[in-house]
Amino acid sequence: MVLVDPIANAFAHMQNSDRASKRECFFRPASKLLGEILKVLQKHGYISTFEFIDDGRSGLFRIELIGKINNCRAIKPRYAVKKNEFEKYEKRYLPARDVGILIVSTVNGVVTHKDAKKTGLGGRLLAFIY
Repeated sequence: MVLVDPIANAFAHMQNSDRASKRECFFRPASKLLGEILKVLQKHGYISTFEFIDDGRSGLFRIELIGKINNCRAIKPRYAVKKNEFEKYEKRYLPARDVGILIVSTVNGVVTHKDAKKTGLGGRLLAFIY
């Protein structure tokens, strides 16, 4: 199996497992970026918990699902967004105002678009979830 985009594969796996009413899913390979994205999802209540399992190879994540994911996808290409351009991408990827989050990689780490707006930072769009 060839992984072209691990983040896109992880989001697709989470969404498929959630739709199949599974309580947990396992995803390999684990990466620091994916770990930071999972922290954001946990903070906003889309997943319950996650843990890194070191298997001696690339590692894997065990993610506990709670059935809150309606849609989630990685954004390709990873658009560069200025601090005042988030509204355009909110309209494109999210279903309604104040529903869902865009996940953005900034110089302060991986945050939501709302946090990036508050701190006045731009960055690269990674994914969306609602």
